[in-house]
Amino acid sequence: MREVVRFTARTLGTSHPSPFGALIVSTRTGKPLMRATNAVAREHDAASHAELRAVRLAGKKLKRPLLAGYTLYSTCEPCPMCMANALWARLDRVVYGATIDDANRHCLQIHISATEVARRADMACIVQGPFLREMCNTLFDDPRMQKAFRNWSTSKSNGKR
Repeated sequence: MREVVRFTARTLGTSHPSPFGALIVSTRTGKPLMRATNAVAREHDAASHAELRAVRLAGKKLKRPLLAGYTLYSTCEPCPMCMANALWARLDRVVYGATIDDANRHCLQIHISATEVARRADMACIVQGPFLREMCNTLFDDPRMQKAFRNWSTSKSNGKR
């Protein structure tokens, strides 16, 4: 988790900062396979969440769609879209830091937990978290990220009903 937080924190000094980062590692060895950050603004794609991007890139690297034998670490609890993708990819485990409620303090969220998505699926995946929650929340609380949140069209300050 520390590695994905450090990697994600590097976005804070860019024109598209994001507190959302993901890292896929071998469940058995812990060897990193792929990492990604949220690129919704940069790619103009609402589905460019860190977890989805990491799974896509890992599949391309391995030249296969299924990632059994791998674990996904995410700086924030995966949204339902990202958790469903983790299930479809057959990841062994998802470990997250900050919670959906933590993220919702700053930006809009769908309030269905990753555990609930996994519980209702035919595919098995262990969901663990929050893990190193305070460390992951430093990404959300960083002043540069706070400024970016104010500019996000989906932020609470820009019209959550």
